[in-house]
Amino acid sequence: MDQNGAVVGPLYLFELASSQARYLELRQSTIATNVANANTPGFKARDVEPFNKVLDGMPVRLATTSPSHMQLSAAETDTRKIAKKDSWEVVHSGNSVSLEQEMIKGNDVNRDYSMNSAIVRSFHRMVLSSAKA
Repeated sequence: MDQNGAVVGPLYLFELASSQARYLELRQSTIATNVANANTPGFKARDVEPFNKVLDGMPVRLATTSPSHMQLSAAETDTRKIAKKDSWEVVHSGNSVSLEQEMIKGNDVNRDYSMNSAIVRSFHRMVLSSAKA
């Protein structure tokens, strides 16, 4: 219960972080497959759907635990990208793998994983400190 007597729901941050880590593992594996087949004639580069598509079915709403909190509409909290990027080039052999693009994707995965880990560590410390108090 919060300070106003309202019931506060369970925290699903660890489950969400675990789902994103599995997504990042799959995306990194897909990128590695693309790089490994960079010289394979006719190979088409692949990528996985963005992680926010996973969240589309379960919208995350901001909790208001005080009457003084601002209310935001769903349109104001929607931060999904709508543009899809295609491969940069297709060579004469029909291969569409761009090593530069794959390295950029790999760096994106690394950055997202680092952020995911930092958030989980911070949340874990917060839970531990509240349990000790």
